[in-house]
Amino acid sequence: MRKRSYAFGSVVGVVALATAVAACGGSSSSGSGGKSSSGSGSTSLNSGTQGVNPGTGSPKSGGTLYMLGQGDVDYVDYNISYYSIGGLAQRMYQRYLYDYGATNGQTTDAEPDLATAAPVVSNGGKTYTVTIRTGAMWNTTPARQVTGADALRGLERSCNGVQPFGGLPDFESLIVGYASFCSGFAKATTAPAMKAYLASHSPSGVKVNGQSISYTLTHPASYFPGQLELDAFAPAPIESLSYVPASAAAQQHEIADGPYQIQSYTPARQIVFTRNPAWKASSDPLRKAYVNKIVVSETGNQASVQQQLETNSANASMEFDAFPPLQSVAGLIKQMQQGLNHNFNLGPTLSSNPYLIFNAASPNNSGALAKVAVRQALSYGISRAHLTQVINPVVNPPLTHVLPPGINGSANLPSSYNPYPYNPTKAKQLLASAGASNLSLTILYRPDSTESTAVATATQSDLAKIGVKVKLLGTPSADFYTKYLEVPSVAKRGVWDIAVGGWAPDWYNQGSLSFFGPLFNGSAAYPPVGSNFGFYNNPTVNSMIQSASTASSVATADAQWVQADEAVMKDAPIYPITAGLQPNYHASYVHNAWYIPAIQQFDPTNVWLSSPGS
Repeated sequence: MRKRSYAFGSVVGVVALATAVAACGGSSSSGSGGKSSSGSGSTSLNSGTQGVNPGTGSPKSGGTLYMLGQGDVDYVDYNISYYSIGGLAQRMYQRYLYDYGATNGQTTDAEPDLATAAPVVSNGGKTYTVTIRTGAMWNTTPARQVTGADALRGLERSCNGVQPFGGLPDFESLIVGYASFCSGFAKATTAPAMKAYLASHSPSGVKVNGQSISYTLTHPASYFPGQLELDAFAPAPIESLSYVPASAAAQQHEIADGPYQIQSYTPARQIVFTRNPAWKASSDPLRKAYVNKIVVSETGNQASVQQQLETNSANASMEFDAFPPLQSVAGLIKQMQQGLNHNFNLGPTLSSNPYLIFNAASPNNSGALAKVAVRQALSYGISRAHLTQVINPVVNPPLTHVLPPGINGSANLPSSYNPYPYNPTKAKQLLASAGASNLSLTILYRPDSTESTAVATATQSDLAKIGVKVKLLGTPSADFYTKYLEVPSVAKRGVWDIAVGGWAPDWYNQGSLSFFGPLFNGSAAYPPVGSNFGFYNNPTVNSMIQSASTASSVATADAQWVQADEAVMKDAPIYPITAGLQPNYHASYVHNAWYIPAIQQFDPTNVWLSSPGS
């Protein structure tokens, strides 16, 4: 997954998981570089498993795919969504320059989508040129070709001052002139003001020529092609300038260039997608779009969704953001081992998910969480073994640092590295020496997730043992980021002290920057522009991030990312918990269900349906 996580489970398999799923059999792919095995019936003990039903006979077109969930997207927008569930919805109606295909062994490799081919690199590795394929059309009247100007507009509106794209720290200072452009654009807060600014300003390092667009960087960056699949680089039509990005009005007027269009969107309740008449299969190498219609329900819960899917109900085809509940996973794994269930899948997400975020900006307890010693004490006082046990340790092996397995640089950390082994005695001593022995903390979590609830409750229990009082604050998944973590004033008022979050790379392979840039790069990554939700700031770490992101070689960068990882963990702004696997389930009449890590779900644009119950 390329953005913050909405579920729990992730990454690359380990010995414990290999033991659990060894009976599944099948083909495998290398675990290096985050590549995962995908496709019907395949298995990789290094990177997750596939237990999906390949179906029989030829794919069938037609029918309605019913996706069941328990929460809404963050934003319906071309460039602003920074949430995996938002990416899942966008998979239907929006296309990117590059995206992930439903191809065995390549589901973490960005492939040309709107682009005709890989970017052409020139200027000593500092200029990347992308050409958009002919026939990719907006569903306007009449239909209109997607152009380089649309791609430029998408990048420009990504750094608006009302609701910017959350991954800006990844590349804002990398593209020549972009940071300066964004600084001015942030002052425009109405649609007319934004439109006027864009009419007279543009980032100097981005040039358009018909259906081509080029990006000139401040320095060579071998990871830049991976960034080109981010929402910020997706084209946006000229009509988008009539609205403030991600506003309620804008979300009701989305123009599609994908295989489906939004027929209706009722926030927190339902999204209905129908076929986009302007879409041409010949212009889209990634999506087959077999089904005629996709109906997303957002009002369920994990238990009820799982029950409906297992009955093969005609109006319950696959999940949206409601995954098999915690209590069901062990049984589903056993059925898969025995070859009795081809509808269940465990897939990699290469993420740190869940993890705990400490709010250093909280005024509570006289600002105690701003002290490194207090955060260290809390880290010693939390039992990772306890937390992984309550969310199934087979699926959730422990993670003790920032970078999960499968991301460049993580392999350079010793397997025994654990800066905060469980030690409640040491935790109490550190709290006492820091003058913080009577802490009262609030944990923000998502009660509509059984995993989030389990982690919050277990953390509350652990901290009670070192004398810390903990109150739990639940919020719906759709509000967790948009109304809490992304709003700086909420953290600074002390509404929460610890949050149960999740994070995965914005792109794979050389994706270390997409952990450190948005999460730990000081004030440059503070929300709402970045995702440094705990307001962590260490100038030394900021310099390390700058150095690693501009390193002359991948090997040098990997070594520097390890140093940054160790430096961050010394300051304890977060408490990593697990790098696990993502469970998913679908009805048996759903075929060609390919798991895509970036959306933590089977790809709805490539499934086909047989008769329900067959």
